[in-house]
Amino acid sequence: MDNRNTKVMNRFDVTSRLIAKLKREEAVIGGIGNTNFDLWAAGHRPQNFYMLGSMGLAFPIALGVALAQPDRRVFALEGDGSLLMQLGALSTIATLKPKNLIMIVMDNGIYQITGAQPTPAASVADIVAIAAGSGLANSAWAADEEDFERLVEAAMSATEPSLIAVRIDDKPGVGATRRDPVQIRERFMHGLGVREPL
Repeated sequence: MDNRNTKVMNRFDVTSRLIAKLKREEAVIGGIGNTNFDLWAAGHRPQNFYMLGSMGLAFPIALGVALAQPDRRVFALEGDGSLLMQLGALSTIATLKPKNLIMIVMDNGIYQITGAQPTPAASVADIVAIAAGSGLANSAWAADEEDFERLVEAAMSATEPSLIAVRIDDKPGVGATRRDPVQIRERFMHGLGVREPL
């Protein structure tokens, strides 16, 4: 299935559906901008890490967490524009094969925060085809909300890294992340059990 046959969904709705499935203190890394605004609004958890200003680094950061805590499922939420800046991460992840890493790409075909300029994903680049070509065989487009939930459930018991791509609309993020990098880091480290609370 290619992305032309998928429903255009809402990022906050999809993010809320993901958070509702988390029952085991899974880590969630939210990419910059609207992706983490919606993560913050969908249900604040100490296992959420909200990125600030580091475009394209959600997957590399999540890879580090997944390797450091192999018994914890780690989700990474990233936009298409940010992923396209850091495509090398896909082949690195495919090489290292962390079975506990689940990558979710929110693809609206635009750099939304900076003025809605079109990304290559809007016309020529297929995120799932790129991921599969990078060695991530367990990559798929979510056809609709129910299919997204099915793919998440399958990924949570997979024995290889998974990538789920979702076509989303251009609605702005819901809410805004509190921009305190030290607090974000400390809360996340406490949520992962590697640091006492401040």
